[in-house]
Amino acid sequence: MTRDSEAQAYADLQPDHILEALDELGFRCDGRFLALNSYENRVYQVGIEDERPIVAKFYRPGRWSNEQIAEEHAFTSELAHAEIPVVAPLKIAGKTLHRSGPFRFAVFPCHGGRAPDLDDMDLLEQLGRLVGRIHLVGRTSDFEYRPEIDIDSYGVSSCEFLIERGFIPPDLLPAYESVADLVLDGVQACFEQTGAISTLRIHADFHPGNVLVHGERLHIVDLDDTRTGPAIQDLWMFLSGDQEEQLPQLDALLEGYTEFCEFDARELRLVEALRSLRILHYAAWIARRWDDPAFKIAFPWFDTNRYWDEHVLALREQIALMQEAPLEWRPF
Repeated sequence: MTRDSEAQAYADLQPDHILEALDELGFRCDGRFLALNSYENRVYQVGIEDERPIVAKFYRPGRWSNEQIAEEHAFTSELAHAEIPVVAPLKIAGKTLHRSGPFRFAVFPCHGGRAPDLDDMDLLEQLGRLVGRIHLVGRTSDFEYRPEIDIDSYGVSSCEFLIERGFIPPDLLPAYESVADLVLDGVQACFEQTGAISTLRIHADFHPGNVLVHGERLHIVDLDDTRTGPAIQDLWMFLSGDQEEQLPQLDALLEGYTEFCEFDARELRLVEALRSLRILHYAAWIARRWDDPAFKIAFPWFDTNRYWDEHVLALREQIALMQEAPLEWRPF
Protein backbone atom coordinates (compact mmCIF):
# COMPACT_ATOMS: atom_id res chain seq x y z
CA MET A 1 0.00 0.00 0.00
CA THR A 2 1.35 3.45 -0.97
CA ARG A 3 1.81 6.30 1.49
CA ASP A 4 -0.97 8.25 -0.25
CA SER A 5 -3.44 5.37 0.14
CA GLU A 6 -2.45 4.92 3.78
CA ALA A 7 -2.97 8.64 4.36
CA GLN A 8 -6.42 8.47 2.77
CA ALA A 9 -7.36 5.44 4.88
CA TYR A 10 -6.17 7.29 7.99
CA ALA A 11 -8.29 10.30 7.09
CA ASP A 12 -11.29 8.00 6.72
CA LEU A 13 -10.72 6.06 9.97
CA GLN A 14 -14.10 5.00 11.35
CA PRO A 15 -15.32 3.27 14.56
CA ASP A 16 -15.76 0.02 12.59
CA HIS A 17 -12.06 0.06 11.72
CA ILE A 18 -11.16 0.58 15.38
CA LEU A 19 -13.44 -2.26 16.49
CA GLU A 20 -12.00 -4.59 13.88
CA ALA A 21 -8.40 -3.76 14.81
CA LEU A 22 -9.02 -4.32 18.52
CA ASP A 23 -11.05 -7.45 17.89
CA GLU A 24 -8.06 -8.93 16.03
CA LEU A 25 -6.08 -8.52 19.30
CA GLY A 26 -8.79 -10.22 21.35
CA PHE A 27 -10.50 -7.16 22.85
CA ARG A 28 -14.28 -7.26 23.07
CA CYS A 29 -15.46 -3.67 22.82
CA ASP A 30 -18.77 -2.63 24.35
CA GLY A 31 -19.41 0.16 21.84
CA ARG A 32 -18.30 3.12 23.96
CA PHE A 33 -15.92 5.47 22.14
CA LEU A 34 -14.45 8.77 23.27
CA ALA A 35 -12.07 10.71 21.02
CA LEU A 36 -9.24 12.07 23.17
CA ASN A 37 -7.41 15.34 22.74
CA SER A 38 -4.85 14.44 20.09
CA TYR A 39 -4.34 15.92 16.64
CA GLU A 40 -1.13 14.33 15.44
CA ASN A 41 -2.52 10.82 15.88
CA ARG A 42 -6.03 9.47 16.34
CA VAL A 43 -6.50 8.46 19.98
CA TYR A 44 -9.65 6.93 21.48
CA GLN A 45 -10.80 5.69 24.83
CA VAL A 46 -12.63 2.45 24.11
CA GLY A 47 -14.92 0.57 26.47
CA ILE A 48 -14.19 -3.14 26.97
CA GLU A 49 -16.78 -5.68 28.10
CA ASP A 50 -16.46 -6.40 31.85
CA GLU A 51 -13.06 -4.70 32.03
CA ARG A 52 -11.52 -1.26 32.36
CA PRO A 53 -11.47 0.88 29.20
CA ILE A 54 -8.35 0.99 27.08
CA VAL A 55 -6.82 3.70 24.92
CA ALA A 56 -6.18 2.92 21.26
CA LYS A 57 -3.70 5.11 19.40
CA PHE A 58 -3.66 5.03 15.59
CA TYR A 59 -0.48 6.50 14.14
CA ARG A 60 -0.46 9.12 11.39
CA PRO A 61 1.23 7.66 8.29
CA GLY A 62 4.56 9.11 7.26
CA ARG A 63 5.49 10.79 10.53
CA TRP A 64 7.49 8.07 12.26
CA SER A 65 8.99 4.89 10.88
CA ASN A 66 8.25 1.55 12.52
CA GLU A 67 11.76 1.62 13.99
CA GLN A 68 11.20 5.06 15.51
CA ILE A 69 7.88 4.02 17.05
CA ALA A 70 9.42 0.82 18.40
CA GLU A 71 12.21 2.88 19.97
CA GLU A 72 9.65 5.17 21.61
CA HIS A 73 7.78 2.14 22.99
CA ALA A 74 10.99 0.56 24.25
CA PHE A 75 12.01 3.74 26.07
CA THR A 76 8.56 4.15 27.63
CA SER A 77 8.56 0.52 28.74
CA GLU A 78 12.06 0.96 30.16
CA LEU A 79 10.79 3.88 32.24
CA ALA A 80 7.76 1.90 33.42
CA HIS A 81 10.05 -0.99 34.40
CA ALA A 82 11.95 1.51 36.57
CA GLU A 83 8.59 2.23 38.31
CA ILE A 84 8.30 5.71 36.81
CA PRO A 85 4.57 6.45 36.32
CA VAL A 86 4.53 6.71 32.55
CA VAL A 87 1.67 5.22 30.54
CA ALA A 88 3.41 2.53 28.50
CA PRO A 89 1.92 0.55 25.59
CA LEU A 90 0.58 -2.90 26.35
CA LYS A 91 2.58 -5.81 24.97
CA ILE A 92 0.20 -8.19 23.17
CA ALA A 93 1.47 -11.35 21.48
CA GLY A 94 5.00 -10.09 22.13
CA LYS A 95 4.49 -6.76 20.33
CA THR A 96 3.51 -3.20 21.20
CA LEU A 97 3.05 -1.91 17.62
CA HIS A 98 0.32 -3.61 15.62
CA ARG A 99 -1.12 -3.38 12.12
CA SER A 100 -4.67 -3.85 10.93
CA GLY A 101 -5.02 -3.31 7.21
CA PRO A 102 -3.53 0.12 6.47
CA PHE A 103 -3.45 1.17 10.12
CA ARG A 104 -0.57 1.06 12.61
CA PHE A 105 -1.75 1.27 16.20
CA ALA A 106 -0.91 0.62 19.84
CA VAL A 107 -3.02 -0.06 22.93
CA PHE A 108 -2.50 1.61 26.31
CA PRO A 109 -4.08 1.30 29.75
CA CYS A 110 -6.55 4.08 30.52
CA HIS A 111 -5.72 6.62 33.23
CA GLY A 112 -7.76 9.70 34.09
CA GLY A 113 -6.77 12.90 35.83
CA ARG A 114 -6.60 16.66 35.72
CA ALA A 115 -3.89 19.07 34.60
CA PRO A 116 -1.31 20.03 37.25
CA ASP A 117 -1.61 23.25 39.22
CA LEU A 118 1.60 25.12 38.40
CA ASP A 119 1.19 27.36 41.46
CA ASP A 120 1.65 24.30 43.68
CA MET A 121 5.37 24.28 44.52
CA ASP A 122 5.19 20.83 46.10
CA LEU A 123 3.73 19.47 42.87
CA LEU A 124 6.46 21.16 40.83
CA GLU A 125 9.07 19.57 43.08
CA GLN A 126 7.40 16.19 42.52
CA LEU A 127 7.47 16.80 38.76
CA GLY A 128 11.15 17.68 39.03
CA ARG A 129 11.83 14.37 40.75
CA LEU A 130 9.99 12.49 37.99
CA VAL A 131 11.96 14.26 35.29
CA GLY A 132 15.16 13.48 37.16
CA ARG A 133 14.22 9.80 37.27
CA ILE A 134 13.35 9.83 33.56
CA HIS A 135 16.72 11.36 32.75
CA LEU A 136 18.53 8.91 34.99
CA VAL A 137 17.19 6.17 32.70
CA GLY A 138 17.59 8.31 29.58
CA ARG A 139 21.34 8.58 30.14
CA THR A 140 21.89 4.83 30.15
CA SER A 141 21.82 4.44 26.35
CA ASP A 142 21.20 6.36 23.14
CA PHE A 143 18.48 6.46 20.52
CA GLU A 144 19.44 4.97 17.16
CA TYR A 145 16.45 6.12 15.11
CA ARG A 146 14.75 8.96 16.98
CA PRO A 147 15.85 12.48 15.91
CA GLU A 148 17.50 15.20 17.95
CA ILE A 149 16.16 18.63 18.89
CA ASP A 150 18.21 21.05 16.81
CA ILE A 151 18.04 24.47 15.20
CA ASP A 152 17.76 23.15 11.64
CA SER A 153 14.78 20.82 12.09
CA TYR A 154 12.86 22.91 14.61
CA GLY A 155 13.76 26.36 13.33
CA VAL A 156 15.24 26.67 9.84
CA SER A 157 13.09 24.04 8.12
CA SER A 158 9.97 25.39 9.87
CA CYS A 159 10.52 28.91 8.52
CA GLU A 160 11.36 27.61 5.06
CA PHE A 161 8.21 25.49 4.92
CA LEU A 162 5.93 28.37 5.94
CA ILE A 163 7.47 30.72 3.39
CA GLU A 164 7.72 28.27 0.49
CA ARG A 165 4.15 27.01 0.93
CA GLY A 166 2.69 30.51 1.06
CA PHE A 167 1.28 30.44 4.59
CA ILE A 168 2.63 33.89 5.48
CA PRO A 169 0.28 36.66 4.24
CA PRO A 170 2.07 38.66 1.49
CA ASP A 171 1.86 41.96 3.36
CA LEU A 172 3.57 40.35 6.40
CA LEU A 173 6.19 38.35 4.49
CA PRO A 174 9.03 40.95 4.68
CA ALA A 175 8.45 41.41 8.42
CA TYR A 176 8.29 37.65 9.00
CA GLU A 177 11.48 36.93 7.06
CA SER A 178 13.33 39.68 8.92
CA VAL A 179 12.17 38.67 12.39
CA ALA A 180 12.66 34.94 11.71
CA ASP A 181 16.29 35.56 10.70
CA LEU A 182 16.86 37.53 13.90
CA VAL A 183 15.23 34.80 15.98
CA LEU A 184 17.39 32.09 14.43
CA ASP A 185 20.50 34.24 14.97
CA GLY A 186 19.45 34.68 18.60
CA VAL A 187 18.92 30.95 19.07
CA GLN A 188 22.32 30.21 17.55
CA ALA A 189 23.93 32.77 19.85
CA CYS A 190 22.31 31.20 22.93
CA PHE A 191 23.63 27.77 22.00
CA GLU A 192 27.11 29.17 21.34
CA GLN A 193 27.12 31.06 24.66
CA THR A 194 26.02 27.90 26.48
CA GLY A 195 28.88 25.86 25.07
CA ALA A 196 29.10 22.10 24.78
CA ILE A 197 26.45 20.35 26.86
CA SER A 198 25.43 16.73 27.19
CA THR A 199 22.27 15.45 25.55
CA LEU A 200 20.22 12.38 26.40
CA ARG A 201 16.96 10.58 25.72
CA ILE A 202 14.17 12.85 26.95
CA HIS A 203 10.39 13.16 26.82
CA ALA A 204 10.91 16.28 24.63
CA ASP A 205 7.25 17.42 24.72
CA PHE A 206 6.87 17.57 28.49
CA HIS A 207 4.21 20.20 29.17
CA PRO A 208 1.31 20.38 31.66
CA GLY A 209 -1.09 18.74 29.19
CA ASN A 210 1.01 15.57 29.27
CA VAL A 211 0.74 15.18 33.04
CA LEU A 212 -2.38 13.70 34.65
CA VAL A 213 -2.99 14.36 38.35
CA HIS A 214 -5.31 12.02 40.21
CA GLY A 215 -5.33 12.58 43.95
CA GLU A 216 -1.69 12.37 44.99
CA ARG A 217 -0.69 10.29 41.98
CA LEU A 218 0.77 11.56 38.71
CA HIS A 219 0.87 9.86 35.35
CA ILE A 220 3.05 11.00 32.46
CA VAL A 221 1.58 10.43 29.02
CA ASP A 222 2.41 10.81 25.33
CA LEU A 223 6.06 10.16 24.60
CA ASP A 224 5.21 10.28 20.90
CA ASP A 225 7.72 13.09 20.35
CA THR A 226 10.54 11.65 22.46
CA ARG A 227 13.93 12.70 21.11
CA THR A 228 17.52 13.32 22.06
CA GLY A 229 18.01 16.74 23.61
CA PRO A 230 19.23 18.79 26.58
CA ALA A 231 17.81 18.16 30.04
CA ILE A 232 16.28 21.65 30.29
CA GLN A 233 13.85 20.79 27.46
CA ASP A 234 11.86 18.63 29.90
CA LEU A 235 11.72 21.40 32.52
CA TRP A 236 11.24 24.81 30.90
CA MET A 237 7.61 24.29 29.80
CA PHE A 238 6.57 24.29 33.48
CA LEU A 239 7.91 27.83 33.91
CA SER A 240 5.42 30.65 33.38
CA GLY A 241 5.19 34.38 33.97
CA ASP A 242 8.06 36.85 34.15
CA GLN A 243 11.48 36.01 35.55
CA GLU A 244 10.50 36.93 39.10
CA GLU A 245 7.57 34.50 38.92
CA GLN A 246 9.66 31.81 37.26
CA LEU A 247 12.46 31.74 39.85
CA PRO A 248 10.51 29.95 42.64
CA GLN A 249 9.08 27.57 40.02
CA LEU A 250 12.59 26.78 38.81
CA ASP A 251 13.85 26.31 42.37
CA ALA A 252 11.05 23.82 43.10
CA LEU A 253 11.63 21.86 39.88
CA LEU A 254 15.38 21.66 40.37
CA GLU A 255 15.14 20.82 44.06
CA GLY A 256 13.29 17.68 43.00
CA TYR A 257 15.36 17.06 39.87
CA THR A 258 18.73 17.17 41.60
CA GLU A 259 17.71 14.44 44.02
CA PHE A 260 18.37 12.10 41.09
CA CYS A 261 20.44 13.96 38.48
CA GLU A 262 23.01 16.69 38.40
CA PHE A 263 21.89 19.79 36.53
CA ASP A 264 24.18 21.92 34.39
CA ALA A 265 23.11 25.49 35.17
CA ARG A 266 24.54 26.67 31.83
CA GLU A 267 21.47 25.12 30.18
CA LEU A 268 19.31 27.93 31.62
CA ARG A 269 20.71 30.09 28.79
CA LEU A 270 18.73 27.82 26.43
CA VAL A 271 15.26 28.36 27.95
CA GLU A 272 14.19 31.24 25.70
CA ALA A 273 16.03 29.76 22.71
CA LEU A 274 14.08 26.52 23.08
CA ARG A 275 10.85 28.48 23.55
CA SER A 276 11.61 30.34 20.31
CA LEU A 277 12.20 27.09 18.45
CA ARG A 278 8.93 25.71 19.79
CA ILE A 279 6.99 28.77 18.54
CA LEU A 280 8.47 28.32 15.06
CA HIS A 281 7.99 24.55 15.09
CA TYR A 282 4.39 24.77 16.31
CA ALA A 283 3.32 27.08 13.48
CA ALA A 284 4.97 24.84 10.89
CA TRP A 285 3.43 21.74 12.48
CA ILE A 286 -0.08 23.11 11.95
CA ALA A 287 0.85 24.17 8.42
CA ARG A 288 2.16 20.70 7.57
CA ARG A 289 -1.16 19.21 8.68
CA TRP A 290 -3.40 21.86 7.11
CA ASP A 291 -4.76 19.38 4.54
CA ASP A 292 -6.22 17.37 7.43
CA PRO A 293 -9.81 18.63 7.99
CA ALA A 294 -9.42 18.04 11.73
CA PHE A 295 -6.78 20.80 11.85
CA LYS A 296 -8.99 23.33 10.09
CA ILE A 297 -11.69 22.62 12.69
CA ALA A 298 -9.31 22.71 15.66
CA PHE A 299 -7.29 25.77 14.54
CA PRO A 300 -9.71 27.98 12.55
CA TRP A 301 -7.66 31.08 13.40
CA PHE A 302 -4.46 29.73 11.82
CA ASP A 303 -4.92 31.18 8.32
CA THR A 304 -6.00 34.62 9.51
CA ASN A 305 -3.96 37.81 9.36
CA ARG A 306 -4.52 38.31 13.08
CA TYR A 307 -2.76 35.04 13.89
CA TRP A 308 0.29 35.92 11.83
CA ASP A 309 0.38 39.44 13.27
CA GLU A 310 0.49 37.92 16.76
CA HIS A 311 3.01 35.29 15.62
CA VAL A 312 5.43 37.96 14.38
CA LEU A 313 4.91 39.92 17.60
CA ALA A 314 5.66 36.83 19.71
CA LEU A 315 8.87 36.26 17.75
CA ARG A 316 9.92 39.89 18.28
CA GLU A 317 9.40 39.43 22.00
CA GLN A 318 11.57 36.31 21.91
CA ILE A 319 14.42 38.25 20.32
CA ALA A 320 14.41 40.59 23.32
CA LEU A 321 14.05 37.76 25.86
CA MET A 322 17.01 35.86 24.40
CA GLN A 323 19.16 38.94 24.92
CA GLU A 324 18.30 39.20 28.61
CA ALA A 325 20.32 37.53 31.35
CA PRO A 326 19.11 33.94 31.85
CA LEU A 327 17.37 32.68 34.95
CA GLU A 328 19.78 32.18 37.82
CA TRP A 329 19.62 29.06 39.93
CA ARG A 330 21.19 29.00 43.35
CA PRO A 331 21.43 25.40 44.60
CA PHE A 332 20.43 24.95 48.22
